[in-house]
Amino acid sequence: MTDSAVPPAIPAAKVLIGDEERAAVDRVLRSGMLAQGPEVAAFEHEFAAELVDGLTCVAVNSGTSGQHLGLLAAGVGPGQEVIVPSFTFAATANSVALTGATPVFVDIDPVTYTVAPASVEAAITERTVGVMPVHLYGQPADMTALGEIAQRRGIQIYEDAAQAHGATWQGRPVGTFGAFAMFSLYPTKNMTSGEGGMVSCATPELARRVRLLRNQGMERRYENEVVGFNNRMTDLHAALGRVQLTKLAGWTKQRRENAAFLDANLHGVALPAVAPGATHVYHQYTIRVPSDRDGFAAALQARYGVGSGVYYPIPNHRLPSFGLALELPETERAAAEVLSLPVHPSLTQADLERIVEAVNALARAGA
Repeated sequence: MTDSAVPPAIPAAKVLIGDEERAAVDRVLRSGMLAQGPEVAAFEHEFAAELVDGLTCVAVNSGTSGQHLGLLAAGVGPGQEVIVPSFTFAATANSVALTGATPVFVDIDPVTYTVAPASVEAAITERTVGVMPVHLYGQPADMTALGEIAQRRGIQIYEDAAQAHGATWQGRPVGTFGAFAMFSLYPTKNMTSGEGGMVSCATPELARRVRLLRNQGMERRYENEVVGFNNRMTDLHAALGRVQLTKLAGWTKQRRENAAFLDANLHGVALPAVAPGATHVYHQYTIRVPSDRDGFAAALQARYGVGSGVYYPIPNHRLPSFGLALELPETERAAAEVLSLPVHPSLTQADLERIVEAVNALARAGA
């Protein structure tokens, strides 16, 4: 395919907003009730029933807010440590640091890209209060092994499920394994509320603390019980999210079918694996390109019009915000090799075939 013949580009991700979402937002605008209200309450209830076996859910204004408030509600603070993977988005470690606790970075499993249980156990100290596994790319972490470690060593689990709406581990939905879990509702996630997050809580007491913290520390107006934040979700965002939730199952099915087509037809690159007993929801379809990953990505775009993304090129521990010198070999290797291809539900069959053509041609050429 020559440069002059490149058809319209295939984006790495695509936000899907339809007439139903527009109508839902317009309904709220007409009501005149724009801040947190009945739409948020309905969204929390519906999300809980659909995705986390009915656990109490609390909607907030971003995924990072959800992580931060969940940790605070769980009692995490100065002098304590929370174990986190370094190979993920910085919000995971940031949310720990914002509580005053210390994020302790550990390595990942090279097959699943999720936190390696052995690395978690080795990092536990007398200051460790919890571990925050990330269900990265839509693949659940090994919650069996992590649960056994947490029970044996007396620490908590806090789930970062930002990318894993609807994923399951051994038949159990992510977001139901820890003291709390956070789901992101950012525009590029598997579903969106425009911006926002949802916190699933293991107990009503923890849910109440998250609610207090999101709303200036009060349940009843002007009766501030604790020092809190303004991290509320608006009814505008919740109305959009409620519609997206009704479409999530169909979109997830399409993502998995797209991934299956890529699995069956791509050659010459390391394909994403699915852990035994896991249901992967393919927020990202991530391959490995051991030699010149960045050149491979540039050629995909320039020669074939196929977008891609690198998630994540700099391990968190090496970011200027943390600046730590650690030996995390699988994290470093993944950061240098991973490349996420389009897998979103709006891909056509022609798009999928062009992705296969492009990747296979570049892999054969050693690009």
